[in-house]
Amino acid sequence: MRFFTLLSLGLLLFTGCTDSNDDYGDAMSREHAGESPVATPIANAIGDDVITGRPVYATVGGESVTGFLARPDTNKTTDAEEPLPGLIVIQEWWGLNDNIQTMATRFADEGYVALAVDLYGGEIAETPDDARRLMSAAMEQEAMLTDNLRQAYDYLVTQEGVGEVGVIGWCFGGAWSLRTALAMPESIDATVIYYGQLITDRDQLATLDMPILGIFGAEDQGIPVEGVRAFETALADLGKNAEINIYDGAGHGFANPSGQRYNAEAAEDAWTKTLAFFGEHLRGE
Repeated sequence: MRFFTLLSLGLLLFTGCTDSNDDYGDAMSREHAGESPVATPIANAIGDDVITGRPVYATVGGESVTGFLARPDTNKTTDAEEPLPGLIVIQEWWGLNDNIQTMATRFADEGYVALAVDLYGGEIAETPDDARRLMSAAMEQEAMLTDNLRQAYDYLVTQEGVGEVGVIGWCFGGAWSLRTALAMPESIDATVIYYGQLITDRDQLATLDMPILGIFGAEDQGIPVEGVRAFETALADLGKNAEINIYDGAGHGFANPSGQRYNAEAAEDAWTKTLAFFGEHLRGE
């Protein structure tokens, strides 16, 4: 499945949670109020059989885009089989910060070639106000972001020689994980959405051609449960392969160990489900 199919961006409107990009920005600002991104302690648990780097993986609007790449060191990992599966890893609203780089490295530690993309032109937010500004600016450049992600896929396939390719994102990145799947339904082999803004229009969702895993919090006021259930129902009505998980007692950003809303029990269960999902659909486990 190696064909690029770009939907009309005019159809890719966020629905099911808020009515406009401004409303979405307001909702995320409320959910992240008082937060600050800090270094992720879990990075210390990563093994030494991973190679990391900062490749230029795309050229968007005439500017080079540098991501964060993590892959298993096959010289040290004797059970690695080529081609390795690839993952497009999409940032939260903070940007491509230490936490997202750590998540990419954790996936590499599990045997994936993980490319964490940059959708903010090299900027990283340190405060909710900065994040709101960067996210709002990015959302005004939907065609460029879609092109960025298309090139990320192309980089993994042509430069890293991966086999199957999945996509995963959190928050803002969760929304773009779904949008990446919609933009490349014949190319993406598995999609994971962590509490991202959803699309519930059946005509748009009908094009999806891969299994989907959704991870959401019952206490998330920015991505309310009603919208998640509408998304789940639409996918079920269309006969799509989708598993939607809603965690009681968990709010927005509950899986981010560098955030102040981290819920360890829910996050660890979601991580286990995520690895099992990618293992089944990208590695045939």
